[in-house]
Amino acid sequence: MSTVQAPPSDLAPRILSNDPGDHGTPHGREEEWRFTPVAKLSDFFESGQRGLVTAVESEFVTMTPAERNSSTVEKAAHWVASDLPSALVRTHASSVVSVAIPAERKVDEIVVVDLAGSEGLNYGRIEICAGAFSKATIVLRLDMTTDVSGIVVTDVADQADLTVLALYDGPRTSRHVWQWGTTVGRDASFLGLAIALGGSIIRLRQNVRYAGPGGSAELLGAFLASDEQFQEFRIFVDHSEPHCVSNVVFKGALSGAHAHTVWIGDVVVRREAVGIETYELNRNLLLNDGPRADSVPNLELETGDVVSAGHASATGRFDDEQLFYLQSRGISEELARQLVVRGFFVEVLDKVKDADLRRDVIRRIEERIGMDAIEQQLTGVDA
Repeated sequence: MSTVQAPPSDLAPRILSNDPGDHGTPHGREEEWRFTPVAKLSDFFESGQRGLVTAVESEFVTMTPAERNSSTVEKAAHWVASDLPSALVRTHASSVVSVAIPAERKVDEIVVVDLAGSEGLNYGRIEICAGAFSKATIVLRLDMTTDVSGIVVTDVADQADLTVLALYDGPRTSRHVWQWGTTVGRDASFLGLAIALGGSIIRLRQNVRYAGPGGSAELLGAFLASDEQFQEFRIFVDHSEPHCVSNVVFKGALSGAHAHTVWIGDVVVRREAVGIETYELNRNLLLNDGPRADSVPNLELETGDVVSAGHASATGRFDDEQLFYLQSRGISEELARQLVVRGFFVEVLDKVKDADLRRDVIRRIEERIGMDAIEQQLTGVDA
Protein backbone atom coordinates (compact mmCIF):
# COMPACT_ATOMS: atom_id res chain seq x y z
CA MET A 1 0.00 0.00 0.00
CA SER A 2 1.37 3.38 -0.91
CA THR A 3 1.90 6.10 1.65
CA VAL A 4 -1.17 8.12 2.57
CA GLN A 5 -0.75 11.55 4.07
CA ALA A 6 -3.02 12.15 7.05
CA PRO A 7 -5.63 14.93 6.96
CA PRO A 8 -4.05 18.33 7.69
CA SER A 9 -3.66 18.87 11.43
CA ASP A 10 -0.81 19.49 13.82
CA LEU A 11 -2.06 16.63 16.00
CA ALA A 12 -2.97 13.96 13.43
CA PRO A 13 -0.55 11.13 12.53
CA ARG A 14 1.67 12.20 9.64
CA ILE A 15 1.80 8.92 7.69
CA LEU A 16 -0.92 6.31 7.25
CA SER A 17 0.21 3.13 5.49
CA ASN A 18 0.04 -0.64 5.98
CA ASP A 19 3.45 -0.98 4.30
CA PRO A 20 6.20 -1.19 6.96
CA GLY A 21 8.64 0.32 4.46
CA ASP A 22 6.74 3.60 4.57
CA HIS A 23 7.44 4.05 8.29
CA GLY A 24 10.82 4.96 9.70
CA THR A 25 12.35 3.13 12.64
CA PRO A 26 11.73 5.10 15.85
CA HIS A 27 14.82 6.46 17.59
CA GLY A 28 13.17 8.31 20.46
CA ARG A 29 13.69 11.74 18.95
CA GLU A 30 10.34 11.74 17.16
CA GLU A 31 7.48 13.60 18.83
CA GLU A 32 5.30 10.49 19.05
CA TRP A 33 8.13 8.40 20.57
CA ARG A 34 9.99 10.95 22.70
CA PHE A 35 8.75 9.56 26.03
CA THR A 36 8.98 5.86 25.09
CA PRO A 37 12.02 3.74 26.10
CA VAL A 38 12.56 2.68 22.47
CA ALA A 39 15.86 0.93 23.28
CA LYS A 40 13.86 -1.63 25.27
CA LEU A 41 11.50 -2.18 22.33
CA SER A 42 13.99 -2.58 19.48
CA ASP A 43 12.63 -6.02 18.47
CA PHE A 44 9.16 -4.47 18.04
CA PHE A 45 10.56 -2.49 15.09
CA GLU A 46 12.07 -5.48 13.25
CA SER A 47 10.55 -8.05 10.89
CA GLY A 48 11.02 -11.65 11.92
CA GLN A 49 9.45 -14.88 13.03
CA ARG A 50 6.86 -14.11 15.71
CA GLY A 51 4.29 -15.97 17.75
CA LEU A 52 0.59 -15.35 17.33
CA VAL A 53 -2.05 -14.07 19.74
CA THR A 54 -4.98 -16.49 19.79
CA ALA A 55 -8.38 -16.73 21.46
CA VAL A 56 -10.84 -19.51 22.24
CA GLU A 57 -13.66 -19.50 19.70
CA SER A 58 -17.23 -19.01 20.84
CA GLU A 59 -20.56 -17.77 19.49
CA PHE A 60 -19.17 -14.31 18.82
CA VAL A 61 -15.42 -15.04 18.59
CA THR A 62 -13.66 -16.72 15.67
CA MET A 63 -10.08 -17.22 14.47
CA THR A 64 -9.66 -16.48 10.75
CA PRO A 65 -6.53 -17.01 8.63
CA ALA A 66 -5.28 -13.62 7.45
CA GLU A 67 -5.20 -14.66 3.79
CA ARG A 68 -8.92 -15.47 3.93
CA ASN A 69 -9.82 -12.37 5.92
CA SER A 70 -11.37 -9.70 3.69
CA SER A 71 -10.71 -7.01 6.33
CA THR A 72 -14.26 -5.74 6.04
CA VAL A 73 -13.94 -4.29 9.55
CA GLU A 74 -10.81 -2.37 8.58
CA LYS A 75 -12.54 -1.07 5.46
CA ALA A 76 -15.67 -0.06 7.38
CA ALA A 77 -13.56 1.64 10.04
CA HIS A 78 -11.24 3.24 7.46
CA TRP A 79 -8.33 2.00 9.55
CA VAL A 80 -4.75 2.23 8.29
CA ALA A 81 -1.56 1.68 10.30
CA SER A 82 0.05 4.88 11.52
CA ASP A 83 3.39 3.61 12.86
CA LEU A 84 5.93 0.87 12.22
CA PRO A 85 4.82 -1.67 14.87
CA SER A 86 1.18 -1.61 13.73
CA ALA A 87 2.22 -1.89 10.06
CA LEU A 88 4.38 -4.93 10.88
CA VAL A 89 1.46 -6.59 12.68
CA ARG A 90 -0.92 -5.82 9.82
CA THR A 91 1.55 -7.30 7.31
CA HIS A 92 2.82 -10.38 9.14
CA ALA A 93 0.08 -11.59 11.52
CA SER A 94 -1.10 -14.87 10.00
CA SER A 95 -4.46 -14.95 11.77
CA VAL A 96 -7.14 -12.55 12.96
CA VAL A 97 -9.20 -12.74 16.15
CA SER A 98 -12.65 -11.61 15.05
CA VAL A 99 -15.37 -10.54 17.48
CA ALA A 100 -18.66 -9.92 15.67
CA ILE A 101 -21.96 -8.76 17.19
CA PRO A 102 -24.76 -9.20 14.60
CA ALA A 103 -26.96 -6.27 13.65
CA GLU A 104 -29.94 -5.66 15.94
CA ARG A 105 -28.59 -8.20 18.46
CA LYS A 106 -28.76 -7.27 22.15
CA VAL A 107 -26.23 -9.41 24.03
CA ASP A 108 -26.99 -9.47 27.75
CA GLU A 109 -24.00 -11.49 28.93
CA ILE A 110 -20.47 -10.09 28.82
CA VAL A 111 -18.43 -11.43 25.89
CA VAL A 112 -15.07 -12.37 27.42
CA VAL A 113 -12.14 -12.82 25.03
CA ASP A 114 -9.07 -14.40 26.63
CA LEU A 115 -6.05 -13.56 24.49
CA ALA A 116 -2.93 -15.68 24.84
CA GLY A 117 0.44 -15.79 23.14
CA SER A 118 3.52 -17.99 23.09
CA GLU A 119 7.01 -17.43 24.43
CA GLY A 120 8.81 -14.45 22.94
CA LEU A 121 7.30 -11.61 20.92
CA ASN A 122 3.81 -12.18 19.51
CA TYR A 123 1.73 -10.44 16.85
CA GLY A 124 -1.88 -9.76 17.79
CA ARG A 125 -4.50 -8.73 15.26
CA ILE A 126 -8.04 -8.21 16.58
CA GLU A 127 -11.14 -6.96 14.81
CA ILE A 128 -14.37 -6.03 16.60
CA CYS A 129 -17.61 -5.27 14.78
CA ALA A 130 -20.86 -4.13 16.38
CA GLY A 131 -23.64 -4.29 13.79
CA ALA A 132 -26.24 -1.58 13.39
CA PHE A 133 -28.68 -1.27 16.34
CA SER A 134 -26.74 -3.89 18.34
CA LYS A 135 -25.68 -3.68 21.97
CA ALA A 136 -22.88 -5.58 23.72
CA THR A 137 -20.08 -5.48 26.28
CA ILE A 138 -16.76 -7.09 25.36
CA VAL A 139 -13.80 -7.74 27.68
CA LEU A 140 -10.35 -8.30 26.18
CA ARG A 141 -8.19 -10.05 28.77
CA LEU A 142 -4.59 -9.82 27.63
CA ASP A 143 -2.03 -12.44 28.59
CA MET A 144 0.58 -10.43 30.45
CA THR A 145 3.17 -13.23 30.59
CA THR A 146 4.23 -12.74 26.95
CA ASP A 147 5.37 -9.80 24.83
CA VAL A 148 2.78 -8.57 22.32
CA SER A 149 2.74 -6.09 19.46
CA GLY A 150 -0.87 -5.73 18.41
CA ILE A 151 -3.67 -3.84 16.72
CA VAL A 152 -7.35 -3.65 17.61
CA VAL A 153 -9.72 -2.31 14.96
CA THR A 154 -13.26 -1.54 16.13
CA ASP A 155 -16.22 -0.59 13.97
CA VAL A 156 -19.37 0.61 15.77
CA ALA A 157 -22.14 0.74 13.17
CA ASP A 158 -25.03 3.20 13.11
CA GLN A 159 -27.02 3.37 16.38
CA ALA A 160 -25.02 0.52 17.95
CA ASP A 161 -24.05 0.62 21.63
CA LEU A 162 -20.68 -1.01 22.37
CA THR A 163 -18.55 -1.22 25.50
CA VAL A 164 -15.03 -2.66 25.25
CA LEU A 165 -12.74 -3.20 28.24
CA ALA A 166 -9.06 -3.91 27.58
CA LEU A 167 -7.53 -5.39 30.73
CA TYR A 168 -3.75 -5.49 31.17
CA ASP A 169 -3.15 -7.46 34.37
CA GLY A 170 -0.62 -9.99 35.58
CA PRO A 171 3.09 -10.10 36.49
CA ARG A 172 5.35 -7.13 35.80
CA THR A 173 7.52 -8.88 33.23
CA SER A 174 5.99 -8.43 29.76
CA ARG A 175 6.01 -5.67 27.14
CA HIS A 176 2.88 -4.65 25.26
CA VAL A 177 2.59 -2.19 22.35
CA TRP A 178 -0.92 -1.77 20.95
CA GLN A 179 -2.72 0.49 18.52
CA TRP A 180 -6.50 0.64 18.95
CA GLY A 181 -8.54 2.35 16.25
CA THR A 182 -12.30 2.88 16.57
CA THR A 183 -14.86 4.31 14.16
CA VAL A 184 -18.21 5.44 15.59
CA GLY A 185 -21.22 5.52 13.25
CA ARG A 186 -24.27 7.75 13.11
CA ASP A 187 -25.96 8.08 16.54
CA ALA A 188 -23.79 5.22 17.84
CA SER A 189 -22.27 4.99 21.33
CA PHE A 190 -18.85 3.64 22.22
CA LEU A 191 -17.26 3.21 25.65
CA GLY A 192 -13.62 2.12 25.60
CA LEU A 193 -12.04 1.36 28.95
CA ALA A 194 -8.32 0.58 29.41
CA ILE A 195 -7.17 -0.86 32.73
CA ALA A 196 -3.38 -1.23 33.12
CA LEU A 197 -2.12 -3.00 36.22
CA GLY A 198 0.61 -5.42 35.11
CA GLY A 199 3.48 -5.66 32.66
CA SER A 200 6.84 -3.90 32.59
CA ILE A 201 6.11 -1.71 29.53
CA ILE A 202 2.65 -0.84 28.18
CA ARG A 203 2.15 1.53 25.25
CA LEU A 204 -1.41 2.04 24.01
CA ARG A 205 -2.21 4.34 21.11
CA GLN A 206 -5.98 4.83 20.92
CA ASN A 207 -7.66 6.63 17.99
CA VAL A 208 -11.32 7.54 17.47
CA ARG A 209 -13.03 8.87 14.35
CA TYR A 210 -16.68 9.43 13.46
CA ALA A 211 -18.51 8.07 10.40
CA GLY A 212 -21.69 10.10 10.85
CA PRO A 213 -23.34 12.78 12.97
CA GLY A 214 -24.62 12.16 16.48
CA GLY A 215 -21.95 9.66 17.53
CA SER A 216 -20.66 9.47 21.10
CA ALA A 217 -17.30 8.14 22.28
CA GLU A 218 -16.15 7.87 25.88
CA LEU A 219 -12.58 6.76 26.57
CA LEU A 220 -11.78 5.87 30.15
CA GLY A 221 -8.54 4.72 31.70
CA ALA A 222 -7.31 3.60 35.11
CA PHE A 223 -3.69 2.62 35.63
CA LEU A 224 -1.37 1.68 38.48
CA ALA A 225 2.39 1.95 38.03
CA SER A 226 5.01 0.95 40.57
CA ASP A 227 8.66 -0.02 40.81
CA GLU A 228 10.13 0.33 37.28
CA GLN A 229 6.91 0.05 35.30
CA PHE A 230 6.46 2.29 32.24
CA GLN A 231 2.98 2.99 30.87
CA GLU A 232 2.10 5.31 27.99
CA PHE A 233 -1.36 6.22 26.71
CA ARG A 234 -1.76 8.30 23.56
CA ILE A 235 -5.28 9.39 22.64
CA PHE A 236 -6.31 10.94 19.34
CA VAL A 237 -9.95 11.95 18.78
CA ASP A 238 -10.74 13.23 15.29
CA HIS A 239 -14.01 15.19 15.17
CA SER A 240 -14.96 15.46 11.50
CA GLU A 241 -18.76 15.02 11.81
CA PRO A 242 -21.32 17.44 13.32
CA HIS A 243 -23.12 17.04 16.64
CA CYS A 244 -20.85 14.33 18.06
CA VAL A 245 -19.59 13.90 21.61
CA SER A 246 -16.25 12.77 23.04
CA ASN A 247 -15.23 12.45 26.67
CA VAL A 248 -11.81 11.24 27.80
CA VAL A 249 -11.02 10.53 31.46
CA PHE A 250 -7.76 8.82 32.48
CA LYS A 251 -6.56 8.44 36.06
CA GLY A 252 -3.33 6.94 37.30
CA ALA A 253 -1.65 6.22 40.63
CA LEU A 254 2.14 5.90 40.80
CA SER A 255 4.56 4.61 43.43
CA GLY A 256 8.25 3.73 43.43
CA ALA A 257 11.28 5.77 42.52
CA HIS A 258 11.39 4.63 38.88
CA ALA A 259 7.70 4.36 37.93
CA HIS A 260 6.90 6.46 34.85
CA THR A 261 3.57 7.12 33.12
CA VAL A 262 2.75 9.21 30.06
CA TRP A 263 -0.64 10.46 28.95
CA ILE A 264 -1.01 12.41 25.68
CA GLY A 265 -4.52 13.58 24.81
CA ASP A 266 -5.01 15.01 21.31
CA VAL A 267 -8.40 16.24 20.07
CA VAL A 268 -8.97 17.81 16.65
CA VAL A 269 -12.27 19.54 15.82
CA ARG A 270 -12.42 20.08 12.07
CA ARG A 271 -14.21 22.90 10.32
CA GLU A 272 -17.27 20.80 9.41
CA ALA A 273 -17.69 19.38 12.93
CA VAL A 274 -20.16 21.97 14.22
CA GLY A 275 -22.18 21.51 17.39
CA ILE A 276 -19.83 19.00 18.97
CA GLU A 277 -19.01 18.47 22.65
CA THR A 278 -15.55 17.37 23.73
CA TYR A 279 -13.62 17.19 26.97
CA GLU A 280 -10.48 15.40 28.12
CA LEU A 281 -9.17 14.95 31.65
CA ASN A 282 -6.05 13.36 33.12
CA ARG A 283 -5.34 13.07 36.83
CA ASN A 284 -2.24 11.48 38.34
CA LEU A 285 -1.78 10.66 42.01
CA LEU A 286 1.79 10.30 43.32
CA LEU A 287 1.85 7.94 46.28
CA ASN A 288 5.43 8.72 47.30
CA ASP A 289 8.56 10.56 46.16
CA GLY A 290 10.24 9.57 42.91
CA PRO A 291 7.59 8.60 40.31
CA ARG A 292 7.26 10.64 37.13
CA ALA A 293 3.95 11.39 35.41
CA ASP A 294 3.98 13.26 32.10
CA SER A 295 0.62 14.69 31.00
CA VAL A 296 0.06 16.65 27.78
CA PRO A 297 -3.50 17.60 26.74
CA ASN A 298 -3.91 19.19 23.30
CA LEU A 299 -7.00 20.69 21.67
CA GLU A 300 -7.10 22.00 18.09
CA LEU A 301 -10.23 23.86 16.97
CA GLU A 302 -10.84 24.66 13.32
CA THR A 303 -14.32 26.01 14.09
CA GLY A 304 -15.77 28.03 16.95
CA ASP A 305 -19.28 26.67 16.40
CA VAL A 306 -19.14 24.08 19.20
CA VAL A 307 -21.32 23.38 22.22
CA SER A 308 -18.33 22.89 24.52
CA ALA A 309 -14.64 22.04 24.31
CA GLY A 310 -12.04 21.82 27.02
CA HIS A 311 -9.30 19.88 28.74
CA ALA A 312 -7.67 19.58 32.15
CA SER A 313 -4.64 17.88 33.63
CA ALA A 314 -3.16 17.69 37.11
CA THR A 315 -0.54 15.69 39.00
CA GLY A 316 -0.23 15.83 42.78
CA ARG A 317 0.14 14.14 46.13
CA PHE A 318 -2.55 13.03 48.56
CA ASP A 319 -5.00 15.54 49.95
CA ASP A 320 -3.82 16.20 53.51
CA GLU A 321 -7.35 17.04 54.64
CA GLN A 322 -8.63 13.64 53.49
CA LEU A 323 -5.78 11.90 55.30
CA PHE A 324 -6.40 13.93 58.46
CA TYR A 325 -10.12 13.09 58.47
CA LEU A 326 -9.53 9.35 58.02
CA GLN A 327 -6.80 9.27 60.66
CA SER A 328 -9.09 11.11 63.06
CA ARG A 329 -11.49 8.16 62.72
CA GLY A 330 -8.88 5.74 64.01
CA ILE A 331 -7.43 4.65 60.67
CA SER A 332 -3.66 4.45 60.26
CA GLU A 333 -1.92 6.69 57.73
CA GLU A 334 -1.04 3.72 55.48
CA LEU A 335 -4.61 2.45 55.37
CA ALA A 336 -5.93 5.97 54.86
CA ARG A 337 -3.72 6.40 51.81
CA GLN A 338 -4.97 3.12 50.34
CA LEU A 339 -8.59 4.13 50.89
CA VAL A 340 -7.99 7.41 49.07
CA VAL A 341 -6.52 5.48 46.13
CA ARG A 342 -9.62 3.30 45.90
CA GLY A 343 -11.87 6.36 45.92
CA PHE A 344 -9.66 8.00 43.31
CA PHE A 345 -10.39 5.20 40.82
CA VAL A 346 -14.03 4.61 41.71
CA GLU A 347 -14.83 8.05 40.31
CA VAL A 348 -13.79 6.76 36.87
CA LEU A 349 -15.21 3.26 37.17
CA ASP A 350 -18.65 4.52 38.19
CA LYS A 351 -19.06 5.41 34.51
CA VAL A 352 -19.07 1.68 33.62
CA LYS A 353 -22.73 0.75 33.30
CA ASP A 354 -22.41 -3.01 33.87
CA ALA A 355 -22.35 -3.62 37.65
CA ASP A 356 -20.58 -7.00 37.45
CA LEU A 357 -17.86 -5.64 35.21
CA ARG A 358 -17.39 -2.62 37.46
CA ARG A 359 -17.06 -4.81 40.56
CA ASP A 360 -14.50 -7.06 38.87
CA VAL A 361 -12.28 -4.14 37.90
CA ILE A 362 -12.53 -2.57 41.35
CA ARG A 363 -11.62 -5.93 42.91
CA ARG A 364 -8.48 -6.16 40.78
CA ILE A 365 -7.41 -2.65 41.76
CA GLU A 366 -8.10 -3.38 45.42
CA GLU A 367 -5.91 -6.47 45.26
CA ARG A 368 -3.08 -4.37 43.85
CA ILE A 369 -3.29 -1.79 46.62
CA GLY A 370 -3.80 -4.30 49.43
CA MET A 371 -7.45 -3.64 50.15
CA ASP A 372 -8.02 -7.15 51.53
CA ALA A 373 -5.78 -6.24 54.44
CA ILE A 374 -7.62 -2.95 54.81
CA GLU A 375 -11.02 -4.60 55.16
CA GLN A 376 -9.70 -6.88 57.88
CA GLN A 377 -8.08 -4.08 59.83
CA LEU A 378 -11.09 -1.78 59.50
CA THR A 379 -13.30 -4.28 61.33
CA GLY A 380 -14.32 -2.70 64.60
CA VAL A 381 -13.50 0.88 63.55
CA ASP A 382 -16.45 3.19 64.25
CA ALA A 383 -18.21 4.60 61.18
